[in-house]
This record gives sequence, structure tokens and C-alpha cells, in this order.
Amino acid sequence: MTECLFCKIIGGEVPSMTIYSDDDVVAIEDINPQAPTHVLVLPRKHIPTTLDIGDDDLELMGRCLAASNHIAREKGIDGSGFRIVLNSGADAGQSVHHIHFHLIGGRPMMWPPG
Repeated sequence: MTECLFCKIIGGEVPSMTIYSDDDVVAIEDINPQAPTHVLVLPRKHIPTTLDIGDDDLELMGRCLAASNHIAREKGIDGSGFRIVLNSGADAGQSVHHIHFHLIGGRPMMWPPG
């Protein structure tokens, strides 16, 4: 997936503010933050949308959520609360077709979103 921006970030071809990395997951600061804490949690494996998650990806999705929780604790938003957003498709706001979790916190969230 040489055209994928997030694959290029994960591969080190495009600079980013990486705040977490392990064998399966990379987390970066969002370049257009919507809250004091806005982190993108990316699986290293290229999966375009939630509709492309296969049975063999379920453990990886759990690792993304575990990384999100770890980062929330490190950022100090675990006590006040945070939101994990996963957009799928253009109408949901997905602009990069590499599945990614938005970890957002540090301010009150409104409902409904969007």
C-alpha cells in the first residue's frame, strides 16, 4: 500500500509525532486536533475500513483498544473520560483509508457527535 499516508507514516517515510509504538500498533498526535488530547491509533497492518476487518484481525483490533487505554492513562485523561472514535467511509468522515482509532479527551464531549 505505497499510496497510503498512514502506511508511509508507519514505515517512517512521512514524519509524525509518534507517541506509542509496538509490534502491532503505532500512535501519533493528530495534526488537526479536535481536543487537547487527540491521538490516532493505527494498526501496522493496512486495513482500509471496518468492513475489511477479518476474523484474523480481531486480536489486532483489541491491541489497538489496549494501546488507546494505555495512552489515555499516560495522557491523564483516564479519570475524566475520553472518546474512542472509529470512522468508516466518507460520510462518517474517514479521509484516509487505513483504519484508525481517534483517541480524544481533555475536554467535555457533546452528544450526539457530529
